Amino acid sequence: MCSSPELPVKSIPAFNLTEQYRRIGAELEAATAAVLASGGYIGGQTVAAFETAFAAAMGVTEAVSCNSGTDALHLALRALDIGPGDEVITSPFTFFASAEAISLVGATPILVDIEPEFFNLDCRQLEAAITPRTKAIIPVHLFGHPAEMSEIMAIAQAHNLRVIEDCAQATGATWQGQPVGSFGDCGCFSFYPTKNLGACGDGGLVTTNNPEVAERLRSLRQHGMRVRYYHDEIGLNSRLDALQAVILSIKLRYLDEWNQQRQAIAHRYSEAIAAIPGLVAPSVHPDADHVWHQYTVRVRSCGDRRRCVSNPCDRQGLCRDWLQQQLQAQGVGSMIYYPVPVHLQQAYSQLGYKAGDFPEAERAAQEVLSLPMFPELTEDDQAQVITALKDLAIAVSQ
Repeated sequence: MCSSPELPVKSIPAFNLTEQYRRIGAELEAATAAVLASGGYIGGQTVAAFETAFAAAMGVTEAVSCNSGTDALHLALRALDIGPGDEVITSPFTFFASAEAISLVGATPILVDIEPEFFNLDCRQLEAAITPRTKAIIPVHLFGHPAEMSEIMAIAQAHNLRVIEDCAQATGATWQGQPVGSFGDCGCFSFYPTKNLGACGDGGLVTTNNPEVAERLRSLRQHGMRVRYYHDEIGLNSRLDALQAVILSIKLRYLDEWNQQRQAIAHRYSEAIAAIPGLVAPSVHPDADHVWHQYTVRVRSCGDRRRCVSNPCDRQGLCRDWLQQQLQAQGVGSMIYYPVPVHLQQAYSQLGYKAGDFPEAERAAQEVLSLPMFPELTEDDQAQVITALKDLAIAVSQ
């Protein structure tokens, strides 16, 4: 039986927004004070300026902000006329909203398993899922690693399908040098506070190179209005407010620097984890520029979380749930993204999927563990995380 070593150390959370605020808080406070003094809180030049800057950063001509990443997906589907009777292909290993938005427009999510290295849609299985009712593909750039967009776009073009990129976790990532969000008909971004580019509340945005799609997105986000009080269709109330827009405008200036800091932390983690038995470091495709929204390792799971967290694991080697518990006891935060794949969620029981239908997604859900990852993670913090992992690996081997 193994026990964890005692390490009287400081607490390192999985993410830490207060450190970012300490660095740029004065800028944020000055900018938000100016917005408050202006009296213009919804729409206006502040929001337009952020949209213009973001479009330029992502290499697109149009950027339409909204109030969340979920609404970005919802609005994009609506703007592309996808609805009841249509099928949309996406991943079973993602945050629920990727599939939820499809359901919200009345379409049916069709799931395709992931490839095991990068946690993204397996392009080799994509064409087999296409039917006469398929209208679009939503590839997810999970954890900050781009999906294989060149292959996905080729398949979509061959079958006349729309592509809506879920870029919620990958702002600033590129595939073959091209920014995510600029490949498909639309790119959908989330500015949830913990994202690589995060607001101080909810926020989202849709990118496109199609001015007609952008025009419809602007109408849909404001109750289906193109002219005030004249409603062409049923829309949403989904606008980014000026306070969030000015915060995001400031943070956008730091995005490249923050992503580079994440990459440096990931490199150090990967070098160390290569020598730790029981852990598998995440892979990076040679065509991808990974921005490390999460640093997610694989750890074998016993498959019995309740037992594993209440007693030291009785199987040889590290076990995911025991490891997470022991890291927490030593002050190192971690997260499991995601413990239940989309097809096994109760909300989608009517689709008729069952355990075993998507084995790679299910295996990932049993094995993934995301370590602390934020730009302000110091070298000492990184060393503490690595030392804790090494010590726990030694403990279970004795």
